[in-house]
Amino acid sequence: MPIKHSTYSVIIVGSGIAGLYAAIKMSETLKLPDGILVMTKSQLSESNSRYAQGGIVGVMPENKADSVSLHVADTIKAGCGLCDFNVVKFISENSGHAIKDLMKYGVKFDRNEKDELNYTLEGAHSVRRILHVGGDATGYGIEKELVNKVKNDPVISSNITIYEETLAADLLVDSKNVCRGVIAYNEVSHEYEAVYAPITVLATGGTGQVYKYTTNPSVTTGDGLALAIRAGAKIKDMEFIQFHPTALSLKNDDSRFLISESVRGEGAKLVNQNGEYFMSSHPQKDLAPRDVVARAIYSQLSDGNDVFLDATGINIDKFKTRFPNIYKTCTDNGIDVSKDYIPVSPAAHYCMGGIKTEVNGKTSIENLYAIGEAGCTSLHGANRLASNSLLECVVTAYELVNTLAKMQLLPSKIIDEKIMNTIKQYTNDDESAEEYVDIEELTAELKKVMWDKVGIIRTEESLNKALRVVDEIENEFKNNCPDRSKFNSIQEYELRNMLYVAKCIINSALNRKESIGAHYRADFVKDDSTCSNSISQFEEVSDDTKITA
Repeated sequence: MPIKHSTYSVIIVGSGIAGLYAAIKMSETLKLPDGILVMTKSQLSESNSRYAQGGIVGVMPENKADSVSLHVADTIKAGCGLCDFNVVKFISENSGHAIKDLMKYGVKFDRNEKDELNYTLEGAHSVRRILHVGGDATGYGIEKELVNKVKNDPVISSNITIYEETLAADLLVDSKNVCRGVIAYNEVSHEYEAVYAPITVLATGGTGQVYKYTTNPSVTTGDGLALAIRAGAKIKDMEFIQFHPTALSLKNDDSRFLISESVRGEGAKLVNQNGEYFMSSHPQKDLAPRDVVARAIYSQLSDGNDVFLDATGINIDKFKTRFPNIYKTCTDNGIDVSKDYIPVSPAAHYCMGGIKTEVNGKTSIENLYAIGEAGCTSLHGANRLASNSLLECVVTAYELVNTLAKMQLLPSKIIDEKIMNTIKQYTNDDESAEEYVDIEELTAELKKVMWDKVGIIRTEESLNKALRVVDEIENEFKNNCPDRSKFNSIQEYELRNMLYVAKCIINSALNRKESIGAHYRADFVKDDSTCSNSISQFEEVSDDTKITA
């Protein structure tokens, strides 16, 4: 049967902080005759952003201990010199504006007894510059206010249409490599829709669910990245997967609740079951870059030790106020943080790579943009500096809107044969074939091999083994779900997307024959001087350093 066709001025796929902030700014500042469509495969408020505990970087003029130059140096050091200097400086310079804009939308950042913004310290930062909401609920605090704006502000909401429980099944890219919209699949009605727009924005978040152990929610399956791969967009730095060092690790429980790095910023220390403090030899100790801490914990676990976070030195009243969600979760699991150690282990947390973009989200496909974790501006390099990600979401979304303000967003009239062929795949009269495969089982198998073979430490042998297993899973999936575009559920689309993402990570990790940042190859000797030399030029970065084209 023919599917529905609709037209918007902008399509935004994803409802995290990047997508919602972009939608709000567009609604406020752009003339959009056909309005904005925000599409989310779950509920509007469910996204990876919501679970961000750590905070958001704010290089604020009133914080005299900080400066753009210090933040740029910290970011590039953490990224082992693989960051784009111009991008880092631009985002840092705009952080103050981003924070003030969020406050304008109702975000209430934590303040001290003098009613001043409360700056905290996290790993690899040289000064206190991290802002939080509700102690350890920064992502939720920001997301809540943005959702409220989108739903309840009469001016903003009048320009925005929301599709919930709707997944983008494919991009509509024509023969001239121009994106004209998406194919949308609604899981409730099981209906498809061809949605056209002169601008499509992917704000679908990261890839954490590709791994067995992750701090990410279930929706984080790399959907936008997979769409871009299928469409032939350029992808960058997918070997760099950040494993957060400290996720709550409970026996017989695969879930991994994040124990924020800020807990170590307030004085908690990592110890093993013998009480041995194993981070003492690093200059930054427990606040070393995340890749360093994750490998140190991995080494302890590989030696048969258990690893704990000793937060007993933090005043319990301060802990309850500063980390209310962590305190509640620990208490609910029988852990008294005032006297008990918190069992922790690493978990997949953030993807530094993604769809290759400029700082405004522009991809290699015309009229297709990617912002937030789905995109790769090269801000993070080989290893993300803590709390830079939420800042990147806001600044790149803002720059996207500035870019669109200079364009005339006319309805697309060009629907060529390539796009028609894509649409036909979703308009045949046949019901989608009944599959004879256990999607849940195949997904679990994929996640396990990615954790075991493409995790914190990799080798060429482990990566090739993983690639063979992923190929086997893909073949079983295709053989039992005949070669088709139409599936029966979002879970099937998610598995399809995760297979694209997994192969991209593996092939990228095979291609980079060195150990740097979050990408650690045990079959290549790591020369720490390489990283040191690559960042030495950024030790003294002047605030008035010119940005070049």
